[in-house]
Amino acid sequence: MTPAIEAAIAAGIEIGIHPYLHDPDNQQYGLEAAGALGVPPGHVFKTLVIDIGVAVDSRYALAVLPVPRNLKLKAAAAALGRKKAVMAIPHSAERVTGYVLGGISPLGTRAQLPTVIDTSARGLDHIYCSGGKRGLDISIGWEDFVFLTNATLASIAQ
Repeated sequence: MTPAIEAAIAAGIEIGIHPYLHDPDNQQYGLEAAGALGVPPGHVFKTLVIDIGVAVDSRYALAVLPVPRNLKLKAAAAALGRKKAVMAIPHSAERVTGYVLGGISPLGTRAQLPTVIDTSARGLDHIYCSGGKRGLDISIGWEDFVFLTNATLASIAQ
């Protein structure tokens, strides 16, 4: 049981729990999950930690987007009411979320972080995201996902 799964259960949200064998030499975590679970890569969403304080008042947020796509940092910052954003350094990402890289879930983080989810989630019945550790994904309805993360929807992927 991970904090991500506990958060969904505590909120009464139905999720699917999907463990798979993680290859420690593979750092393409989302693509590995899609292949192992037999789902299209565009249905698996990665969670990226961004710094929206940009060295002034360092503040972290989450950007959640389909695995095969790239993050538009400026669009993510704008969706969160900021002018700029940079990728958080790995150590900071792990520290603020409580998860390890490749297992960062947008659910059950140490503190509630501002979250923006790419609008492509809206077109899917269920999305897959990390369940809080490498080798574990959860599936969740996109509306429940937005509710649980208190997220903003915006076009943040290219």
